[in-house]
Formats: sequence, C-alpha cells, structure tokens
Amino acid sequence: MTEDVGVDVDGDDELLTIGAFAARARLSAKALRLYDRLGLLAPAHVDEVNGYRYYRAAQTERARLVALLRQLDMPLALIGEVVDLVERDGPAAAERLAAYWADVEERLARRRTLAAYLRGRLSGRSSEMAELYGKFVVETVDVPERVVLTETRHTLADELPAWIGASLGRLEAGARECGGVTAAPFVVYHSEVSMESDGPAEACVPVADEAAARAWAEAHGRARGTAVRVEPARRLAYTRISKAQVAHPQIIAAFEAVERWLAGQGIEAAGPCREVYFADWDAAGPDDAVCDIAFPVT
Repeated sequence: MTEDVGVDVDGDDELLTIGAFAARARLSAKALRLYDRLGLLAPAHVDEVNGYRYYRAAQTERARLVALLRQLDMPLALIGEVVDLVERDGPAAAERLAAYWADVEERLARRRTLAAYLRGRLSGRSSEMAELYGKFVVETVDVPERVVLTETRHTLADELPAWIGASLGRLEAGARECGGVTAAPFVVYHSEVSMESDGPAEACVPVADEAAARAWAEAHGRARGTAVRVEPARRLAYTRISKAQVAHPQIIAAFEAVERWLAGQGIEAAGPCREVYFADWDAAGPDDAVCDIAFPVT
C-alpha cells in the first residue's frame, strides 16, 4: 500500500490519504504535516503500523482556512482559536478576525507614519524638518509644589500606552480616598522608553492629603511600586499636542521640538521630561488637545 491510496477504517466514511487530501485542499503534504505539528489540523487517522496520515473530506474547509489565515501572518494560537470558533459560530469567528485585522492596520499606520517621519529626518532637508518642528508652539509655565501619589514601572514602548491608562486609573481611584485629585495627572520618564529601553516611567497623580496618601500607598501599593513624594515647584517648557499626536512618531517630534526650543534659548533641562494629561482621554476626539509634552527648566 502507498500513502496515495484512499482507505476505509472500520466501515466509517472514506478517508483520504495525505496525498489525495492535499490535492483536494490545494495544499502540499508538507504543509499538512506542519499544520499537524502545530496543532492546527490533525489527521482523522494515523496508521499505527506505517505511520501514514489519513484525512476526511470534511476537513478540507478547515485546511484551506488555516492556509488563508497564515497568509495574514496571524499568530498560530489565534489561527487555532478562529478555526475552532468558526465550526461553532461563524459570525463570532468573523468578528475575531476583524478585530485582529483592525489591530494590524493600526500597527501598519503607525509604522507608515514613522517611516515618513524618518525619511524626512534622514533626508537632511532643513525645509522638511522646519515644517515638522514648526507645528509645535513651545511656552513656559510655573507650577507649584504638589504632593503626588505615584506608580513606577519598567516598560517598553509597546506596553506603555496600556500601562499609562491603567496606572493613572488606579492612582486616581486612590486619590479619591486622599482628598481628591488636585491637578492634571502626568507621567515622568526617568530614562528613555522605547522598544529597546524600558525606562522606568513614573505615573503621578497630585493629591490633596499627604498623610492619607501615604496611608493608602502603604495599604494598597506595595505590589505595584506605589509611593508618595513631594514634587517641587517647577518651571516647565512645554508644547501642547492633540490626541492623534500622542501616537508615535508624532510624539517623538513633539519632544524633539521642545528640546530644539530649549537649545535655541540657551536653556538647560532641569529634570526628566514628562507628559501631562489634562483632558478626558475617552471623550476627546483625534484633534482635541489632551497632553502637554514638558521639560523642567532652570
């Protein structure tokens, strides 16, 4: 017997050899062996004597679906989830695919914008760079001393947005037990956060009652590195950006615009840079101002 001959096992529906099934599914036998190894499509029967694999005709649609999903560079675990789900609930599987593709398009849009930004930066054309940085107006503001409830974490850039939202949410909830929030929350970058550097970053929420804040941090904050400190009075050089500009690489250009302004004024930064979130993020539209990119200055 060869592996190209169909067989019947225990009188059940006819089984197809891997070669016959591969032809029906328009795939290679090598691909089918890979899908089996990955746990995405197991043969209906494996001969215990010779190890030949056999498939049912009804498995054809799953095989083709796995192949198509792999062309989307979908993670293997998600492919397994989708193909299992489609057999129970097709619309739910379609929604899961749509959610995955929306995430892909969002990531591609960020990379496309980053590539355009880098092309302008690498070209060395002063007109393009002047246009880029000229979009940001830099001003200064004096802020008073404040007691802040903080949470510190080492994080890479891809995890940063989720952590900022979660940490500020936790701190604002704690602040309600400490006399309330007294000023806009902010995030301090004690070292660079990128895909290669993990900070740390420090989320900060100004609170009214220092004693209550210290008690709250002692009771709730050990697992997350929560603390209380006094933020000294400072002068900040800042530029205001919209919700859309908070995404990379626009936000990089905002930080660089403030740094270029400082250099042009002969002013040195007097501490780590920060993002000050003064608006309701969820309610804001893409063009609404939500954040100040700021540097403490002497």
